Amino acid sequence: MEVKNRGMAIIDGMPVEIEGERNLLELIRKVGIELPTFCYLSELSIHGACRMCMVEDKRGNLAAACSEQPRNGMEIRTNTARLRKYRKNILELLLGNHCRDCTACGFSGKCKLQDLAMRFNIAGVRFPNAMSEPSVDASSPCIVKDKSKCILCGDCVRMCEEIQTVGAIAFSRRGSRMTIGTAFDIPLAHSNCVGCGQCAAVCPTGSILPRDDTGDVWRDLADTDNMMTVQIAPAVRVALGREFGLPEGENAIGKIVAALRRLGFAEVYDTSTGADLTILEESKELLERLADGKRHAMPLFTSCCPAWVRFCELRYPELMSEISTSFSPMHMLASVIKEQYRDVFRQVRHVAIMPCTAKKFERSRHEFSRDGRQLVDHIVTTRELVRMIKEAGIVFSELESEAVDAPFGAMSGAGVIFGVSGGVTEAVLRRVSTDKSPTALRRIALTGVRGMAGVKHSSITVDDREVRIAVVSGLGNAAMLIERIKAGEERYDFVEVMACPGGCVSGAGQPYAPQAQREMRGRGLYSADKLCNIRRAEDNPLMLSLYRGLLKGRTHELLHAHYKSSVQRTSITIRIRRGKPVSG
Repeated sequence: MEVKNRGMAIIDGMPVEIEGERNLLELIRKVGIELPTFCYLSELSIHGACRMCMVEDKRGNLAAACSEQPRNGMEIRTNTARLRKYRKNILELLLGNHCRDCTACGFSGKCKLQDLAMRFNIAGVRFPNAMSEPSVDASSPCIVKDKSKCILCGDCVRMCEEIQTVGAIAFSRRGSRMTIGTAFDIPLAHSNCVGCGQCAAVCPTGSILPRDDTGDVWRDLADTDNMMTVQIAPAVRVALGREFGLPEGENAIGKIVAALRRLGFAEVYDTSTGADLTILEESKELLERLADGKRHAMPLFTSCCPAWVRFCELRYPELMSEISTSFSPMHMLASVIKEQYRDVFRQVRHVAIMPCTAKKFERSRHEFSRDGRQLVDHIVTTRELVRMIKEAGIVFSELESEAVDAPFGAMSGAGVIFGVSGGVTEAVLRRVSTDKSPTALRRIALTGVRGMAGVKHSSITVDDREVRIAVVSGLGNAAMLIERIKAGEERYDFVEVMACPGGCVSGAGQPYAPQAQREMRGRGLYSADKLCNIRRAEDNPLMLSLYRGLLKGRTHELLHAHYKSSVQRTSITIRIRRGKPVSG
């Protein structure tokens, strides 16, 4: 739709057309001026708390650019002596009430407060450090929260409430005693937090960080009695390279494999192989549902995303029976690996490189243990792997690409695209479609399953029956869709749910990226899919070998879990903008 010109403004002497920008900050950034902000994220509501984006008009009046609408004839200055002094004062006040142990902070080098202090040449802080001792909540297996690093920007609160509709954290107390925490300051592990980590993804100062488990991995790598195996999730390959100078979205799987071998892993596998197993088992469940002749009130929901499973367990326990019993790709592959080496089960230590913080919770669930041991021993996020590679002194850019190991080294392109919203659905559609021609792949891709929209709809005909499908990312969108299904306003046969907006490419364990860069990561996965000589899971010869051998007669035992809700429905009020998908 064409955006009408709404006039012209003058920014630091430069005329700029107003073309539908929702605030002055967007207009200013359009002309190449990067105003500093802490509390502004385009996908969240406007908070206007940090005041770093203040600008001055020709009369000397100050206004926050994030909350000021652009108007025809405005003359704005962004870099006056008064504004520079104002911003420096804000930074000094924040630093005066902030933990300053930057060298020991896991967010050092990525911290926006640190970055802006350097940008504005803060050589010293005039105020005494009023921050008390660190106040750390490490109860969650997914994230760690430290109040002493919080600057009260509210990004985490708005992400948790507006995009995810979880509401696990909020502002509490007033004035100088104001903090961000859970209701009644209960530990995160005992709250309704689902571990998605999107609060950590948007935190500008490292007050909330993914839990770091690299110390345990280093210890296992150093133990010569261990056989160390590792798998790499699809989304990791298109996000890690940026941290080592590669373009955003470039497929770095070959270099990642090489780096993991140098770290000391004996065998390196691709989680896409596990995704192929998930496709075959999940599509089998769908086809069985379609063939039973019953009209199911609720659709079959995917089980790949642990934050979604936890969200359902807390918010909609009555729907747990509607979630696919198929393991997630991570546990599919882990189960096969542990079964392959069952004679030395206790010596095999398996690590999963994941884009997701909630995988750390999934790892610990009782459904994914065997003989008293978890199938996955450690979860390492993309960010953690970056730190391990740097700590080992590996020059990532100079590594020569290497292939994953046999016997589980074959995967299809359908498994690779699991890392982006709509990828699971597209892979299942490739499986259940009766048309197996090359043109059918393109036809399926054009059914509406691709893209970063929070809610997508698609359909396919199977045995003369229309199968209706929905794809949602962001838990707020999932809640909205469920409410519409329960009210009888929508009917679907299959629903893919990803907790993170845009899918695993936006996982909280990944280096943070705005939406444009997430889209580049998604395109990187689709490009990797096109380069695979196997595009459908059922065409992967390894699958046939597994079903005839290791999995024969034991498919349900080794690859399925029956989720049973062990919690009561949360009493926190759900606020959903009915009929409107949450952005992202």
